[in-house]
Amino acid sequence: MNRADASAAPNWSFRADEAARSVTRLFGQRLFFLPGTHIGAILRPSGRLKNLSRPWHYWWQAHYLDCLVDAGRRELGSPGRPGTKFDGVNRPSAGRLASRLVTGIRLRNFLTVVNNYYDDMAWLALATLRLDKLAEDTRKTAGRERNAKVLQSLSLQFDSASTDDLGGGTFWSTKRDFKNTPATAPVALYYARTGNPAKAQALLDWLDARLYEPVQGLYRDGLRITGTGDVLLEETIYTYNQGPVLGALLELGGEANLARAASLVEAVAHTLTQPAPLLGRTAAVLRCEGTGDGGLFTGILVRYLALAALDERLPAETRTTAATLVNNTAEALWEGRRILPPQDRLARRGSHLVFSDRTELPARRSYPEGAAVELSTQLQAWMVLEAAAAIAAAPAP
Repeated sequence: MNRADASAAPNWSFRADEAARSVTRLFGQRLFFLPGTHIGAILRPSGRLKNLSRPWHYWWQAHYLDCLVDAGRRELGSPGRPGTKFDGVNRPSAGRLASRLVTGIRLRNFLTVVNNYYDDMAWLALATLRLDKLAEDTRKTAGRERNAKVLQSLSLQFDSASTDDLGGGTFWSTKRDFKNTPATAPVALYYARTGNPAKAQALLDWLDARLYEPVQGLYRDGLRITGTGDVLLEETIYTYNQGPVLGALLELGGEANLARAASLVEAVAHTLTQPAPLLGRTAAVLRCEGTGDGGLFTGILVRYLALAALDERLPAETRTTAATLVNNTAEALWEGRRILPPQDRLARRGSHLVFSDRTELPARRSYPEGAAVELSTQLQAWMVLEAAAAIAAAPAP
């Protein structure tokens, strides 16, 4: 982009703030009315107590935490560009809400952060690690001792789940009958970010040896141990699985890992995209994978594509591809947003935007008036807009 085009560029930080306000006001609430807590309702419209009786989606909350940290980093600003609170000076900062959310997750999860799924715990560990770095950068001490205990507890779980069974990798659950990319990749990224490069590399090497699909250049789902002891390959390729693999490759660095990262970005662009109308043109955007858990998948991939877009160790063409995928996907979700009229039952505490669960379909069709809206799909849109904002805020090379 040249300087003449800069004034016409979207204000991604503004758009990310809009998403952050809409999601936190629509879904955010205290846990059991307890002060100092925060939790995300699973569905709206729905009553506070009704939401607490719904199934517990631990890993949705972990990604809610990650989104709050994204907003918190923007609140810090940068040299010459002071930050502002995403929801105004009289409301809690993103960092404070994030800290309350960790407390809420622990209480809602029966006074522990440990559960039966190692991938859930890996997502919470990655988000808590980022929250602790945000607290360090803002010189906040509240919550840091708790963060350290959370990370210590979760690290022990990852050590237990990353075994030599099936030649390596990380188990998905405490049933220990499935080793897969959803658990192995974020655990590898966590190890890479916490000073355990050998463990991280071993997990990535296992993924390359057992789950990499060379024709498409992407990672398959996992290896399942049957009741008879046979091992079955689950061949499905999900968008989100590619994200933490990419993140771990970039975090570890080195010629081989960076080459693999560049290939992975190109494979994503070739295989996991679809055409969508954008501002009068047709452009390639990342496909989405529905509602429920799938409502988070594309957002997770975009988070790590943004890291690739900003990594100067990668070829310029790869960085451009990654940035284009992020920005096109963000533009599709922003263009497709639905603005809530005041009389809409979803217009709660000033929340006013609903985003589509698909990049090729506007929210007025995927979430028409009167439809219930899931937290996962709105977190996905927020995550994508934060990724675009991070790329836009980066200094020019």
